[in-house]
Amino acid sequence: MTENMNEEILLTKEGYDKIVAEHEELVSVKRAEVAERIKEAISYGDISENAEYDSAKNEQAELEERIHKLETMIRKAKIVQDEDVKGDVVNVGLKVVVKDLDTGAEEEFSIVGATEADPFEGKISNESSVGHALIGHKKGEKVAVEVPDGIINYEIVDIIKE
Repeated sequence: MTENMNEEILLTKEGYDKIVAEHEELVSVKRAEVAERIKEAISYGDISENAEYDSAKNEQAELEERIHKLETMIRKAKIVQDEDVKGDVVNVGLKVVVKDLDTGAEEEFSIVGATEADPFEGKISNESSVGHALIGHKKGEKVAVEVPDGIINYEIVDIIKE
């Protein structure tokens, strides 16, 4: 994910809380576990050919990178407040029910910030082609969404405030 250094990261309150909880877990628990693994590996003697030491140091580097990424996300977070989100227009923090006009199938999406996206849970990013196309539209409007396979024509059936 490439991002501008000053770019805000849109998050729902739930997404922000999840990031903060993960950060706290990594800093207070995982760091100590990895430090203990390094200490134990050093106790085995020569670290120049010590696979346990190398593995623990790699894990430490990955852990610190994740902690730094979370801290950056927390710093840049803009939490979408309930009172800022009107339920009549598709926006971050809302669920939207759409009907595929070609197949008649209905789908429900939660529109979230990019860092919270999880298509398998129906959470789509405001920056995805579908999320971006739906934002700003109202119930009853028809929206053509350009996707890699072509164009999907949706009608917005409902907008639900979570």
